[in-house]
Amino acid sequence: MKIIIAAGTGFLGKNLEKYFTEKGNEVYILTRNPKRKNEIHWDAKTLGEWKNWVENSDVLINLTGKSVDCRYSEKNKKEIYSSRIDSTKVLQQAVDQCINKPKVWLNASSATIYTHSETQLNTEENGIIGDDFSMNICKSWEKEFFTAKNENVRKVALRTSIVLGNNGGAFPKLKLITKLGLGGKQGRGNQNVSWIHIDDFCKAIEYIIGNENMFGVINVTAPNPLSNEEFMRKLRKEMKIPFGINAPVWQLEIASIFLKTETELLLKSRNVYPEKLIKNRFEFSYPNIESTFKNLI
Repeated sequence: MKIIIAAGTGFLGKNLEKYFTEKGNEVYILTRNPKRKNEIHWDAKTLGEWKNWVENSDVLINLTGKSVDCRYSEKNKKEIYSSRIDSTKVLQQAVDQCINKPKVWLNASSATIYTHSETQLNTEENGIIGDDFSMNICKSWEKEFFTAKNENVRKVALRTSIVLGNNGGAFPKLKLITKLGLGGKQGRGNQNVSWIHIDDFCKAIEYIIGNENMFGVINVTAPNPLSNEEFMRKLRKEMKIPFGINAPVWQLEIASIFLKTETELLLKSRNVYPEKLIKNRFEFSYPNIESTFKNLI
């Protein structure tokens, strides 16, 4: 297969590139700073020569978007929004101009589209979508993605949870704070954590690509969310760290200012279930957090 990954130089993109390349696929990366032979320059908002690479591709994966791990200043909010909408819009223009269009287009979204929920298990069918900055970003992103329809281009929005891996994302930071004795619960600790092992993330993407029955929105997350308190306790146990200092909300609020991030990333309860993946008989290699920690640690 010929696979195009837009903004494929981050944590998820690098792992997907390695995964698909090792299976004998041609993988090309759209990036602002091309350094390797398979990297093609684009600015994520205007058509250019890069559009010719989309022609005759089998798969288009768009992971573009400014990281939400920042302070939600007006400037950052605009960039978070525009980076997602502009890239999706210009990729649609490129696909429209293709004679031989990609067979499947996977566009990033986020499991944070669902409202804070400590009891409601959010599936694609019955998930409750709320109304705040983060959720509205996701709603606008998916609306832009699904507005245009191309015959024979199967579209999938990936509502991805926290992806756990050792070479990027949140997990190395979580291990570090745990090692330093700060790995207690965050806030009340009863907020749910939805997560997926990086290997299962890559495997799920391959499964979705190969399964024509899978389209629309898909929750890309392991089937067993757990509370923040349990998550941190099991992480300490696997790392053999005997204690972890709890962090009350007021401490997190102060720390988030210095770390230039938002407490929402730690305190929002993401209680998400991958109903479509389960119904289509996808098998997780790491369905529970114990096996995930054992593998990664």
